[in-house]
Amino acid sequence: MTVTAESPVPHSHTLKDISGYIENAFPGKQAQMVQVTEYLAEKAFIPAALAENEVSWFYNNLGIDDMYFASESVESIANHIMALYGAKIFAYTKNDNGLEINLERETDEGAVYIHTSRPGVSQLQGPQHEKRIDAKYLDVSNTERAYRLESYRSKGTVSSSSSTQLRTYFVRQCSFVNPTPTKEQENDIRETSDKTFLEKATENTLEIYSDVMKTALARTGPVIEMFEVEGSRERRLVIAYKQQTTQSFFSAISDLYHYYDLYSTRKYVEQFSNGITIVSLYLNQVPKSTAPPIEHSIHQIIKEASLIYCLPTTPLQSFFQTNKLSVQESIYGYIGWIFAQHFRTDTFTRDYILEIIKTYPELVKLLYINFAMIHYVNPAVNSLTPTLSYQRLRTDTVLTDEELYEKIRRTTSNSHELMVFESFLIFNKHVLKTNFYQPTKVALSFRMDPSFLPEIEYPTKLFGMFLVIGSEFRGFHLRFRDVARGGIRIIRSRNREAYSINLRSLFDENYALAATQQRKNKDIPEGGSKGTILLDVNQQDKALVAFEKYVDAVLDLLILGETPGIKERIVDLYKKPEILFFGPDEGTADYMDWASAHARERGASFWKAFTTGKSQSLGGIPHDTYGMTTRSVHQYVLGIYRKLGLKEESVHKLQTGGPDGDLGSNEIKISKDKTCGIVDGSGVLYDSEGIDRTELARLAENRLMISNFDISKLSPKGFRVLVDEVNVKLPSGEIIDDGLSFRNNFHLNPMVKTEVFVPCGGRPESVDLQNVGRLLDADNHPRFKYIVEGANLFFTQEARLRLERAGAVVFKDASANKGGVTSSSLEVLAALSFNDEEFAEHMQVTEDHIPAFYQEYVKEHQRTKTPRSILSDDLSLAIVKLNENLQQTSLWDNLALRKVVLEEAFPNMLLKQVGLETLMKRVPENYVRAIFGSYLASRFVYKYGTEPSQFAFFEFISPYSLKAQQ
Repeated sequence: MTVTAESPVPHSHTLKDISGYIENAFPGKQAQMVQVTEYLAEKAFIPAALAENEVSWFYNNLGIDDMYFASESVESIANHIMALYGAKIFAYTKNDNGLEINLERETDEGAVYIHTSRPGVSQLQGPQHEKRIDAKYLDVSNTERAYRLESYRSKGTVSSSSSTQLRTYFVRQCSFVNPTPTKEQENDIRETSDKTFLEKATENTLEIYSDVMKTALARTGPVIEMFEVEGSRERRLVIAYKQQTTQSFFSAISDLYHYYDLYSTRKYVEQFSNGITIVSLYLNQVPKSTAPPIEHSIHQIIKEASLIYCLPTTPLQSFFQTNKLSVQESIYGYIGWIFAQHFRTDTFTRDYILEIIKTYPELVKLLYINFAMIHYVNPAVNSLTPTLSYQRLRTDTVLTDEELYEKIRRTTSNSHELMVFESFLIFNKHVLKTNFYQPTKVALSFRMDPSFLPEIEYPTKLFGMFLVIGSEFRGFHLRFRDVARGGIRIIRSRNREAYSINLRSLFDENYALAATQQRKNKDIPEGGSKGTILLDVNQQDKALVAFEKYVDAVLDLLILGETPGIKERIVDLYKKPEILFFGPDEGTADYMDWASAHARERGASFWKAFTTGKSQSLGGIPHDTYGMTTRSVHQYVLGIYRKLGLKEESVHKLQTGGPDGDLGSNEIKISKDKTCGIVDGSGVLYDSEGIDRTELARLAENRLMISNFDISKLSPKGFRVLVDEVNVKLPSGEIIDDGLSFRNNFHLNPMVKTEVFVPCGGRPESVDLQNVGRLLDADNHPRFKYIVEGANLFFTQEARLRLERAGAVVFKDASANKGGVTSSSLEVLAALSFNDEEFAEHMQVTEDHIPAFYQEYVKEHQRTKTPRSILSDDLSLAIVKLNENLQQTSLWDNLALRKVVLEEAFPNMLLKQVGLETLMKRVPENYVRAIFGSYLASRFVYKYGTEPSQFAFFEFISPYSLKAQQ
C-alpha cells in the first residue's frame, strides 16, 4: 500500500523579538581578553607567536556567547584555550580532521560544560553532558532547590576544515522571587520566577511563559507550543510541565529533534517556585538537509514530545539515536518487551527477551506497522490527519497477520526468538484501544482483550484488562465483570532483589487480588477488580506522581476525546462505553479525592462514582473514618472470643500492618487485647507482656510507623528492630544480623507467643506451602490458634488448608475484610443516582454540616447489612455465576418484575429521595442489571444453598412474579 499525504502546518505564533531573552553582553570582554593573553604568555604552553591569534580567534571568531566570558575566570578561560589548542595538535598528529573537546566545571551551585558538537547529531559516547545535566540538576529540581539552564551553540566552527561547533551549558541554582507563593500567587509569573530569569527575559517571553505555565498548572501532562521567529526560518518550541514528573526529558528531546534533522542554536530551562519547569528550544534545519520543511518536522516533534515525556529513555534508545528506529518504533518495541516479560517470565529472563528484540530491529519495524495500521493509519476509522509518522509507514506491501508471522518464522533462528516475537503479535491482536497516538498524554495505556490468557493458568475468565506504562511505573487494571470495583494498590520494592520478585509476580498478584475482590463482592452489584502500580526500582518516592499518571492514562481510554491537538478521538475496537470504579488500597487511600476531582476536570460524567473512600466533603464514605473493613475483620475476632468464652483483654495478638495504615491503625483503635507484636514497613515491635496501648494509640491516631514508638514504654522483655539496623542484640541475648530479613520473616519466628494472628498488611503469599510448616510446633500443632486474615492473599489457599487440618481456626480474606466493600458500593450507587446539584446537597459533608440524607444512608446500611458467614469459594462462585446468568435471562426483560426487584434492591433512602423511575434513567443500564442480578442471586443462594433442588428457583421467584402482576 502506497500512501502520499501532506502534513498540516501546526498553529503557530510569530515572535516580535528575535531572541526572547535580553542578549548577554559582557562590558569587560576586551580587558579580559588582554589578561588571558598575558596569562598564556606567562604559562608559555602555546608559542608566543601563536598565543595572541589563538585568543583572538577564541574571543572573536568562534562566536561563543558572552555569558561564558562573564561567568568564567581568566585562569579558567586560558585553560580552555590551551585545551582547545592541544586538541588541535593531537588531531593534526593523527591526521584527523575530527576535533573532540570536553571541558567541565561542576559545583553544588551549578556547572559549566563545553564540548564539540555537530549540528543535528546526538552524543552516543563520551561525557554525554545533557544526560548528566538531567540526572544531576534538572531531574532533581523542585520548589525548594532548583536549577536553571542556558545553553548556546557557537556561531563559528572549531577549525577551518570542520563543521563542528562548540556547545556551552551554564547551570545555575535558582533564587526565587517568592520561594513559597500562596495559591493566589501561583499563577503570577513575576512572583514565582527566578530572579536572574526576570532580569533576562523580554516582555514577550514573560507573556508566553505565563500562558503555558497557567495551562501546565491545570493539566497533568506537558504543554507544548511553537512560535515563529520574525524574519527567520528558526522556530521556537516552548514546553512546560510539572517538576519531577518526567526524567531525562531535556536530553531525550534533543534526540527527538536530531532525528528530524534539526539542531538548536539556544536552549533554556527555567524553574518556577509553583512547581513548573519550562523548556525553550530555538530550532533550525541542518544545512543541506533532505528532510521535509521545518514546519512539518516541528509538527511531528510536537506530536511525539508527549511520547518522550512518557518514556524519555528505554533500552532501545540507541536504535532511535542512530536512526535505526523512529521514536514511535523504539517505544513500541519497549512496550512489547514489557508485555513479553509478564506473559513469558516462566520461560525467559527480562534480559534474554531484550537481547532477542535488539537482534531484530527490522522485525520491530514490521510489527509496529502492523500495530499502527490498526490504531493510527486508517483515516476512515479514526479521521486523524496523516503526518510524517504516517508517511514513514509507507511500504510496498502491508503484511497480513499470516504473512507477518511467516516473516518472523523465517527471520528468527530458534524457537525462543520466535516465541518472543509471537508475543508482539498477540499484543497487537488484543489491543482494543490505546492512547499511544493521543497528542497529549502522561503515560501509555492499552485496553486489552484478555482472551489470550491461558485458561489452565487463569481459570476464571477476565472481563477487562488495562496495561499502563509510565516512566516511574508499570501497572495493570483487571476486572471480572463489566461493572466491577476494587482498590488501586501501590507496590514498593526495598531493593533490586525485591523489585525483581515483585516484577515477576505483578500480573499474577493483580489477578489473584481481583479474584479475591470478586468473591468479596458477591453480595453487591459490582464484580471484583483490582489495579496495581509497581514503582520502578529507582522511583520509590514517586507514588503520587505514578498514581496520577496511571489514573489520567486510564481516563484517556474512558472519555471520548473531542479537543483537536490535545485529546482527539482514538480507534475504539471495543465500541462500548466503559466506566471503572477505583477504591483505596495500600498506598492510595489519600489519593481518592484527587482522582475524583481530576475525572471531573477531564469532563467525565461518572466523576462522582469514579472513586470510593473519598473524603466526606466529596460525598465519600471513608473506610478509615468508619473503619468499615476493620470492623468486619474485628467482628470475626470478637466472634471467636464469644464462641470460646475468651476475654478480649487477656488474649495475646500478633499484627502485621502497622499504625500508619488504614487497616492497622483502626485495628489498634478498636481492639482491647494484649497486642504483643506489630510488624510494619519500618520494622518489628515486640513485647511479650503486651505493647503499651496508650503509645500505640498515639501512633495510630497520627498514622505513624513503629519507628516512632517511644521504646522507653517497653517492658524489659520488649524490643524494636528496624529494617535498616544490623547486629541488634535482643533482651534474650540473640543477635539479629539483618533487620530487613528479621522483619520479613518475623510472623514465622517461633519466638512469637500469641494465640491470635491478624494480618492487616504484608505482601501476598507471605505464608505458602513452602514455609507454612514454620507456623506449626514440634507436635504439628498450630502456633497461632486463631487467624483472621485482614490483608488480601496473605496466605495461599494451600497454606490455609494445612493450618486448618492442624487445628487452627482460619477466617480467609474474602470473608474477614469485606466490610468496606458494601460501603463503597453504597457510595458508587449514590454518586450515579444524584445529579451534581443533588449530590452536593445530600452527600457532601462540610465542617459544620452533615446532610441528613448522608447520615441516614449510612445508618440504613448498618441496620440492614447482609448477614456475614464464613465465606467458602463455592458460595461465592455460586452467587457470582447465578448473578451473571440472571442479568441475561428473560427475567430482566420483564419490566414489571424488574421494577419489583429494584424496589427492594435499591436503598430506601435513595428511592425516597430520587424515585425509582429517575434512578433507572440515571444509573447506567449495565449497573442496574448488576443490581438486579446480585440482589436475586445472593438471596437465592443464601436461602437454598449452592446445590438447590430443580424447583427451588421457581419457588424463590414466584412471590416477585405475583407482585409484578398486581
